[in-house]
Amino acid sequence: MDERQGEKNIKLVIAYDGTGYFGWQRQLDQPTIQGTIEEKIGLMVGAPVTLIGSGRTDAGVHAVNQVANFRVATTLTPPVFLKGLNSLLPESIAIKKAEYAPIDFHARYDAKSKVYEYRIYNEKLRSPFLRQYAWHIARSLDTKPMMECLEIITGTHDFSAFCSAGDGQINAVRTMIRAALSVREDNLLVFDFESTGFLRHMVRTIMGTIAKAGLGEISVDRVQEILESKDRQQAEAKAPPGGLYLIDVRY
Repeated sequence: MDERQGEKNIKLVIAYDGTGYFGWQRQLDQPTIQGTIEEKIGLMVGAPVTLIGSGRTDAGVHAVNQVANFRVATTLTPPVFLKGLNSLLPESIAIKKAEYAPIDFHARYDAKSKVYEYRIYNEKLRSPFLRQYAWHIARSLDTKPMMECLEIITGTHDFSAFCSAGDGQINAVRTMIRAALSVREDNLLVFDFESTGFLRHMVRTIMGTIAKAGLGEISVDRVQEILESKDRQQAEAKAPPGGLYLIDVRY
């Protein structure tokens, strides 16, 4: 790729509360994470920019370490972007790091794997403080079959059954490097997924399905059948977006 005179590639690490945003991807007349940050960068450099994210998060989904990059001809340094953007952005978005990247670095295409978490609050009484940040399930969940389901999806599989129709992905094969469950204090169940890539709504559909296993409404064997079917109609409804977090992007 030819480098234009004075052009720099700036890499950002971003945290955001996705509540109230229509996801990452820029949309006309709707607030999005990408659109909001692009606007503020444009104010700083006096020209439109395109911010490339490691991937798109849906409306209501959060991020702890989203990675993005933009190319721009500017004398502004990464520390200036870090300070300036954090002064301009709303409190729901924070730039954690800004640094120079190689001119051909691409936040999406260079990613080797991504890590997501999904959180379930498993208490009879709902928490008003977690309503946008965890899926509240009042009935008691059995973690044993849920962990067995996580073992089933670990490894390389065709995840067609767990992606939304119209995803546009020709190849639905992904390698789930890790799928684990930990129970934190106050009955917060945290599911950890690392994969070479995620299809649209993949984690939320997996969670909607294995939650049914935890409730005893479907068997572990049935989850195996759903995976092997490669048929989205076989899987359960998506889990709510507020429990999902993009935790890390690895290069």
